[in-house]
Amino acid sequence: MLELRHNPITDEWILVSSDRQKRPVQPATSTCPLCPGGVEFDRDYDLAVFDNRFPSLKLDAPPVEHPADEIFKNAPSFGKCEVVMYTSNHNSSMSRMPIGQIEKLIYVWEDRTRELAKEEKIKYIFPFENRGKEVGATLSHPHGQLYAFPFIPKRIQAMIDAEKKYRKEHGKCVICDVVDSELKAHERIVYEGNHFVAVTPYFARFPYEVHVYPKRHISFFMDMTPQEKFDLAVILKIVTSKYDSLFDEEFPYMMAIFQSPVNSAMEDFHFHIEFYPPKRDKNKIKWMASVETGTWTFINPTTPSDIAKQLKDTPYII
Repeated sequence: MLELRHNPITDEWILVSSDRQKRPVQPATSTCPLCPGGVEFDRDYDLAVFDNRFPSLKLDAPPVEHPADEIFKNAPSFGKCEVVMYTSNHNSSMSRMPIGQIEKLIYVWEDRTRELAKEEKIKYIFPFENRGKEVGATLSHPHGQLYAFPFIPKRIQAMIDAEKKYRKEHGKCVICDVVDSELKAHERIVYEGNHFVAVTPYFARFPYEVHVYPKRHISFFMDMTPQEKFDLAVILKIVTSKYDSLFDEEFPYMMAIFQSPVNSAMEDFHFHIEFYPPKRDKNKIKWMASVETGTWTFINPTTPSDIAKQLKDTPYII
């Protein structure tokens, strides 16, 4: 079964993809499908992108049989799900990769955004990484993914609506003002580069949540100068290296990259990256429990400024 189903109660789309139950889960290193010689690659590689073998969205999505009851709507799962390989080295990670490798990864994200945006029915392109079994990663080999949606996902739409409301009331971009305020306060800055800044935001939902913002208002990877891409690579390495140093372990996280929607949906969204680590201490998990999942209201058991100081004081390897 592969189709989109509409929830009329919340007005959101659900991806139904039953084949994903067949995905391998945390196989041994010797049988990793992403290593050279594994199922996906018959030779060594540097960075690579390939179609997800267990997609939730496909450009050649199969037709669907519409339900008889008019209240229920469905649609073909048109879109794209790609796997983005960071390196052929199974034991590497963003925190351990050379900055030059992360810089190349940024160019890959840029290239895939540019190519997938050519599909007129694609409305949102979302690169992301799930690191660690705590956030559902099924393979430990360093990689990310990319979903190209035929609609604007619900949380993205909430960001767009909030940005429009703020701009109508204040005449400015809300994220530009958040960045200015964080730089002035200097209480929650984890690391500041020439073109990007990493902060534990005032409104953090997860204890160790970090946002990476460009200081300049840009909407896509394509808008970045070469120097900005290099600066972004540096700050991504520093943030993830600090995470690993925090408890001297491979720190799990979800990394979400937010660009502007494509194909006339909106062109003025402020690019940024959000990290959501599931941990609230070395041996404690911040669960997405009833309040968070049922109401979309998060309870943060820490103070963002305290976490920012802890992360700022945590060493990193560059």
